[in-house]
Order: sequence, then structure tokens, then C-alpha cells
Amino acid sequence: MELNSVILTTGGSVVFFRLVNSGFSKLPLPESACRNSWKWRNINTSIVHSVITGIWAVLCFFLHPQMAEDLIETHSVFSHALVSVSIGYFIYDFFDMVLNQKLSQSLELLVHHTVVIMCFGLSVLSCRYVGFAVVALLVEINSMFLHLRQILRMANLAVSTLYRVNSMINLGTYVVFRINTLAWMTRWLVLNRDKIPLLAYTVGSVGMAIMTIMNIVLFYRLLRSDFLKSSTREAKKEKEM
Repeated sequence: MELNSVILTTGGSVVFFRLVNSGFSKLPLPESACRNSWKWRNINTSIVHSVITGIWAVLCFFLHPQMAEDLIETHSVFSHALVSVSIGYFIYDFFDMVLNQKLSQSLELLVHHTVVIMCFGLSVLSCRYVGFAVVALLVEINSMFLHLRQILRMANLAVSTLYRVNSMINLGTYVVFRINTLAWMTRWLVLNRDKIPLLAYTVGSVGMAIMTIMNIVLFYRLLRSDFLKSSTREAKKEKEM
């Protein structure tokens, strides 16, 4: 894709997700979510991005399997467009949080989005490492369930069967599509050090380090919230009986 196409695709993505968010504002929302309607719309917009890009990333490797053999140079217009669309979403979401949420509440995600925009931006502008960026977007498969978890909690369904099932799927996909993917990407970066310019290697290494730390912390929070606390409550109930 040429620069004009990248700008058009990324800009179109920003507009698309803004319209998606506006669309959710027209739909009814649970009474329990009324006190924070912005967050409800934001999470629902995020899950739309996750569904689109998660499926799209899988299709990229299915339709263009050669990309898996060369993550640096080989890519298709389809995969290049995916990364551009995702940049557009992260730009949109960055400003949505800046304008509607306290900095102290959104700082962690703002850092995440900044790192992603920088790394993906380097990829689409140089037309290199697109395959590597598509591998990174496989984490969005887990994000579907991660965002659904937030939606269920906001809808006061945290004690439902659906929430428990989603929690188990969320934790499983977290290990497979986040932790394993990040570990594989880190290993690939180290093994291909000689093929990568210093600037790209530095950006990639710093980005991977930040993402790894953030994902380990988030995994602990999920484990503690959805499994360790519930186990403690059940143990207390047994003692009281």
C-alpha cells in the first residue's frame, strides 16, 4: 500500500470506530451501566474491533501462508490494510480516553496504545514486519472474551453461568493468544536480531518488554478476581455450614 492509501485506510478506520461508538449511544443499555455510559460504549466499540481484527488476522495467514515463513518482508495488501485499520482504532480509542476519562484511570492503556501505534506505524510506513504485526493482532482473539467479561460485569452478571464460562475461556485464550504469542514474538525478535536494523529492534524490544509486563500483571488480576477470590468465598461458605 502507498502512503496515501495508508493514510486513507487509517483515517477511515478512525471515522468508522467513531461511528460505531455513536451507534452504541443510540441503543438501550442496562440500568447498572447508566452511571458510566461512556465506558459501556467504549468497551462495546473495543469488542467490535477485537472481533474484526482477530478474525482478520487469522484470515491473513490462512489466505497468505507464505507470510508465516517470512514475517519481515512478505505480506499482502490484505494484511497491510489490517494493520492500518488497527492503527486507526488505537488512535481513536486513545483520544476517546483522553477526552472522557481521568488520566490516572487510563494511563496504563494510553501507554499501551502509544507503544502499539509506534510499532504498527513503523511497520506500515516501512512495509516491513507486517507479518510480525499480524501475529501481534492474534491477541485480539482473547480480547473478545476480555471485553465481554467487562460487559457482563457492568451488566451485573458477574455471578451468572455465562460469566463463569466466559472467565474460563478468557483465561485459556489469554494463555494461548497473549502469553504464548508474546513469548514467541520475543523469541523471534532475538533470533532474527541480525536481520533487523537497530532502530526497529530497539522499538520492538522496548515495546515487547512493556507489553509483557502489562500482560503478566493483567493475568494476575484476572486470576485473582475470577478464580482465587471465588475459591476463597466458597471455602468460607463450607466452613460456615
